[in-house]
Amino acid sequence: MYKKIIKPISDFVISFTAFIILSPIFLFITLFLFFANSGKPFFLQKRPGKNEKIFKVVKFKTMNDKKDKNGNLLPDEKRLTKIGKFIRKTSLDEIPQLINVIKGDMSLIGPRPLLPEYLKLYDYFQKRRHEVKPGITGWAQINGRNAISWQQKFEYDVWYVENISFLLDLKILFLTFKKVFKSEGISSETSATTEKFKGN
Repeated sequence: MYKKIIKPISDFVISFTAFIILSPIFLFITLFLFFANSGKPFFLQKRPGKNEKIFKVVKFKTMNDKKDKNGNLLPDEKRLTKIGKFIRKTSLDEIPQLINVIKGDMSLIGPRPLLPEYLKLYDYFQKRRHEVKPGITGWAQINGRNAISWQQKFEYDVWYVENISFLLDLKILFLTFKKVFKSEGISSETSATTEKFKGN
């Protein structure tokens, strides 16, 4: 009952309420990034959701679009702006995803939505992360976020799929605020964000 009825309803109510409360911050950051990123405050990207259905995730844009002499985007660490580092460190870049939750594409809690190009690389076990809606935060995020290996992330994601409950979601929500406060697990050991998944 929780997974099919209570969780979707609570996702909408909590996200809508949070968006209204955070709207002044949302508008301030949008305006600031509009000027900082040459009129592009948002980052939109296609991501697979529940049952691998593609949707567009929306986040605040924390990296510029600078390219090398060959027209290729520079590495993440060279495109991450100063204001972008702060917004990412405080997880404020995730606020626009409340819109995704309100629309029903995402949940507050679930496996993070990854890139569509990874779908063809997953094995059966890893694909199970798509049995539920992706979330703004999740079990993998409070257990290391970008600082853990891909294999560990998938194991945490599938464990969550098999163990969804109200108490578990409440625990994840509480620990997420704790992680954000301590700014833990934002970067991997070799990247400013996280390394790309290349399959097994």
